[in-house]
Amino acid sequence: MLVKGQWQVHPRYGQQLSVEHWERLLPATEAGLKSYLSSGLIKGIGPVTANKIVEHYGLDTLDILENEPERLQEVEGIGARKTADIIDSYRKYKDVQNVLIFLQGYGIGINQAMRLYRRYGSHTIEQVKENPYRMAEDIFGVGFKTADKIALKLGIPEDAPERIQASFAYNLNRASEQGHVYLPKKELFERANDLLKDSEKALSEEYLEQQLQDMVFKKIIYSEPLAEDEAIYYAPFYQAEKNSAALINKLSKEARSYSPLETSQALGAVSHDNPHLTDEQLQVLDLAMQNGVLIVTGGPGTGKTTTIKALLSIYRKLRQKVLLAAPTGRAAKRVTEATGQEAFTIHRMLEYSFTDGEGFSFKRNADNPIEARVIIIDEASMVDLLLMYNLLKAMPVGSRLIMVGDVDQLPAVGAGNVLRDLINSKVIQCYRLGYIFRQARESMIVVNAHRVNQGDMPYLNVKKKDFFFMHEEDAEKAAELVVQLCRERLPNYGPYDPLLDLQVLTPMRKTAAGVDRLNLLLQEALNPPGRDKLEITARGIIFRLGDKIMQIRNNYQKEVYNGDIGLVTAIDKETAEMVVTFRDVLMDRPVIYDFSELDELVLSYAVSIHKSQGSEYPVIVMPILTQHYMLLQRNLLYTGITRAKKLAVLVGSKKAMAIAVRNNRAEERHTYLSARLKEETIQI
Repeated sequence: MLVKGQWQVHPRYGQQLSVEHWERLLPATEAGLKSYLSSGLIKGIGPVTANKIVEHYGLDTLDILENEPERLQEVEGIGARKTADIIDSYRKYKDVQNVLIFLQGYGIGINQAMRLYRRYGSHTIEQVKENPYRMAEDIFGVGFKTADKIALKLGIPEDAPERIQASFAYNLNRASEQGHVYLPKKELFERANDLLKDSEKALSEEYLEQQLQDMVFKKIIYSEPLAEDEAIYYAPFYQAEKNSAALINKLSKEARSYSPLETSQALGAVSHDNPHLTDEQLQVLDLAMQNGVLIVTGGPGTGKTTTIKALLSIYRKLRQKVLLAAPTGRAAKRVTEATGQEAFTIHRMLEYSFTDGEGFSFKRNADNPIEARVIIIDEASMVDLLLMYNLLKAMPVGSRLIMVGDVDQLPAVGAGNVLRDLINSKVIQCYRLGYIFRQARESMIVVNAHRVNQGDMPYLNVKKKDFFFMHEEDAEKAAELVVQLCRERLPNYGPYDPLLDLQVLTPMRKTAAGVDRLNLLLQEALNPPGRDKLEITARGIIFRLGDKIMQIRNNYQKEVYNGDIGLVTAIDKETAEMVVTFRDVLMDRPVIYDFSELDELVLSYAVSIHKSQGSEYPVIVMPILTQHYMLLQRNLLYTGITRAKKLAVLVGSKKAMAIAVRNNRAEERHTYLSARLKEETIQI
């Protein structure tokens, strides 16, 4: 007899499983069968169909599916075609059932198990047993601690080389997610010790050094001397940083400089067609004709987009093929609308491809370069190191690269601080636009953004303007006020659509007025549950038809990227799929997610300011409170304000705003690109 709370060995899989776990794997009640069949693993069986099948066959349901699946047609509403689909899906599921049960025995949930199976296929159990630490590196959502728990259960010693080396790899990967290209060795050892702190065996620095050198020998990581330490790189970031410096220097020297006569004629023609260009913008055009690599930076209202239009015009007159691109679909869409020329995402321009078993790659590279003489990148502050390296590899010999962006915004979400490093190197020609156009000076959004960037407090609540501050120091009440603004006050004031026009930005994920809590409050206020409104729960998040959601990792197979925002437009529990419609560069694009893939999505009624980069919204609502002290920085406040096109509303305390304005110590990232650029120049 099975007793709750006891553990018994599963007769087929030879693992100690709790009775509760066993019953979930092999359901013995009608309720358990209904839950099992409607879990999303068997396509074509959702809650409604599962109820019908179990009501018809009772506890014989699994025997019918296993031995006489054609009898499903006896159930009302299940025809021959649906029966065939269910049989096909059930047989595929049976192929992976061993894998699922094996992994569930080690605490791996169905979603993560399916990810592992998609990655390793029929070799999943073998791969996990051989080196469970690979999971933390290969599979999104599986961390070191999960892999470590499995490894220790499998009998891998606490001081095993693969365990120590996996902790290094994991920490270097985590560091890259925090923006670092490398870690100083001392910091890497501290992070590794913290990760392994529950070990009974003390790990000496000598033993850590031994494992580090083994990884260096295998070229898994690279080590380079620093002034007082060593820089430890994961191999892809080392190659990207080192080779990017060489390619940038090469590119900057290979492009042909136009003669004074050609320059004068081209500038004259563009000036004639665009009589309102400023002296600054004309100087940028001149520099663009003389340099292989050019950076154009400047704050809001300084004419960056107008400058891009002028650059497109001058190269057309010179009969040079120009491609315009941006790091994200949102940014590409914005610059397409502003300039009239179609812009690509950098990934699309490089012609990314995804192949099962081989993963993601770019078709455009050194052997198959981009077919253009000039590449203009907008929102260049968002370009991370790896993307920059792939772009540089695909630049044709003698072509030009022009990067346009606001260096004072937050850096890229990915590793590196490319735009700032290029500027700080003083090796690459850079021009900062400073003149604020008269129309822009009428906007308090623009005026206050510049004031914040210069270390001055913004002007608050100027009548008949577009920047408002609402005082509320209590975080709970501030959150309630944000919800009230989005649900009632701003839609009536605009009118603004709460989903399409309003975006809540906040410095932190946690806290009473952080991303997570505001999303719950705003979902309840703007898209409450309804009798006919389908919803699905994944990782504790309710996704409801009509919800505003965000992708939180790059998915090259689906062509959606970290930070893309869309709406839930369909949920089908029978096929275990959810459809999210994203606004692409030129059109709305529906993307299908299996229920096992929903860990790539979060609600996005509120997003972090970091995630808002490259986007513009008609209206932003931003809580700024002393609760957010850890992240109150000038460039964060500046970035948040500059996301607004028509209206910015800040809710919080003047004290919190003053802390942010005064704090100009932007988060430091471990990068060495600037120094490498200088070294390359000296060598050349």
